[in-house]
Amino acid sequence: MNISHDQRRIYWLALALLAAAVAVAGAWTLWLKPVSADANTAPTPPAAAEPLPAETYAPSAAITPSPEGIATAAEPVKKASTIVYYQDNYGYLVPVMCSVPMADGIAKATLSMMVQSPDNDMQAARLGLRTVLPENTSIDLDISGGLARIDLGKEVLSMPDAAAEANLVDAVVQTLTEFDTVDRVEFLIGGQKLDKLPHGTAVKGTFTRGDINVESAEPTVGVSDQSVMLYFPADSGSVIVPVTRMVRSKADINTAVMELAKGPAGDEMLESVVPAGCGLIDVKVEDGVAKLNFTGEFVDLVQNSDGGRLALKALVLTCTQFEGVKSVEIYVDGQKYDASQGELGVPSFMNIADNIVYDYIQTQANALFE
Repeated sequence: MNISHDQRRIYWLALALLAAAVAVAGAWTLWLKPVSADANTAPTPPAAAEPLPAETYAPSAAITPSPEGIATAAEPVKKASTIVYYQDNYGYLVPVMCSVPMADGIAKATLSMMVQSPDNDMQAARLGLRTVLPENTSIDLDISGGLARIDLGKEVLSMPDAAAEANLVDAVVQTLTEFDTVDRVEFLIGGQKLDKLPHGTAVKGTFTRGDINVESAEPTVGVSDQSVMLYFPADSGSVIVPVTRMVRSKADINTAVMELAKGPAGDEMLESVVPAGCGLIDVKVEDGVAKLNFTGEFVDLVQNSDGGRLALKALVLTCTQFEGVKSVEIYVDGQKYDASQGELGVPSFMNIADNIVYDYIQTQANALFE
């Protein structure tokens, strides 16, 4: 085989580079080898790591240098639960229990989670929801004597319509009055008191906690001063939406369950709690237990994408809001309905952020393996 002059030069250059690499690797190995005072002494094997006690384990704890220069785990950040009001794609306000770092000013930190931003929008999207305050809205908050005086930046003057303005005001009032130290809210915009926002939403005076997501079950027969709180699954299949329905009968558990069985009023934006064709036979409360008796169609609830979990939760929330009702039992044509895995347990709150994400993942995983 004939080898040209250029090929021969490339060959010797490659050989030289290979030799240099081997020499460097050998030197690196010798440099890393620990020096022992006694070459005949076997190295001591490293001690087995002991597991951290459960109460000290913090996966997210940062590693910080100690004064002696030894790396130690920082104290885990303490968290506090707070209620954040988001909105769904149809404008319903949805309260969600979230966690914030434990510190002074939790109320302001809670409101800050409702401002549009990449991080806040991502958190809301994981729940199937949206933030309610415009991007870059500044928040100045003072709470004294039960009055929360909130000064919002002028960004809130650019809301797209009256519905968005009303949601903003309601969400702020609902959020602040979740705190025991607040029973009234007063608005300032850009440091100034205003009568109305650009689309006509009133912001003058003080606001107290009121009904949320108000609808009317009987719009043609006039206005009633009676209302019941109902809970419906959102069509996203991940959260529960509280709805205030105006009724003309007594606002008790019988009326509430009857209205809940009717389903959402006039739209497809929320999911019905009971299957199509299912009727309510009766409601009884005995020794703190609400006993709901439905017709046979109720068993079709398991055909829901989540197996009826959110629907049962909505039933429990609707019933246990009434004084004296501690638990719920379901009957179908007089026979006790077997709800598995504690689905009729009373939840600590209607929507909990971590649970929503977990349940959504579980539902999607179950759907894949069906």
